[in-house]
Amino acid sequence: MKEIKEWVTGKVSLTIGGKPINMEMTVPKDPVTVRRMLPVFRQLTNSFVGIGVGAAEADGKEISCKAGCGACCRQPVPLAETEVFELAELVENMPEPRRTEIKERFDKAFEHFASKGWFEKLDGVASMDKSVRHEIAIEYFSEQIACPFLEDESCSIHENRPVACREYLVTSPAEHCSSPTADTIEMVPILAKPSVALCRITQSTTKGTSVRFVPLITALEIARNYEEDQTEKSGEEWMADFFTELTHQEIPRENTEK
Repeated sequence: MKEIKEWVTGKVSLTIGGKPINMEMTVPKDPVTVRRMLPVFRQLTNSFVGIGVGAAEADGKEISCKAGCGACCRQPVPLAETEVFELAELVENMPEPRRTEIKERFDKAFEHFASKGWFEKLDGVASMDKSVRHEIAIEYFSEQIACPFLEDESCSIHENRPVACREYLVTSPAEHCSSPTADTIEMVPILAKPSVALCRITQSTTKGTSVRFVPLITALEIARNYEEDQTEKSGEEWMADFFTELTHQEIPRENTEK
């Protein structure tokens, strides 16, 4: 992975859901792959989630999610394509015997849902009615197959967890998470979904695949069978693409200062 020699820092002002958001960020000026931008996208996600948490707490609510509560880690976590290769590399760099253990968990989870024909149900998921997508997710959840990274009901890669995981927080009682319904789960409101924007700027770039919904348990299988896209853009261009998808407005590509 080549060294980034020059960075730029800029201020971004957005209006999402009628609320102004101002932030400052530092991104590579050099051309980089989208994977090199993941730390920035994670930081942005944390910022958006932090705003939602602040609003919930201002309403007198308390975040229920804590270490040791891993009920939500049995959902079909969606990944952006770039996160597929990030997680695959993370696993490959683990020391033994942990690397083998994690790979076995991935393989068992993948084989379990493949044997049930669950993956076939994802065809055309983007155009499905929301209620149908919900049924597919509940079917997955009902199998109670834990995320390969879940250990002692806590995320073992918390610092590197997917963007979608960062967005998922609830204020409803933790005991309801083991059998979630629209009536029992109250999510922390987030003004925008960085996970969706990230998926859109990276989808269909992986050579040989046009997957629009990538469940986490398929990450190692996809990484084994497809090459990672090596398209490079400056950090400013990646951020412009990201914010365009996030806000559905065209964002200027040069709005930074050294």
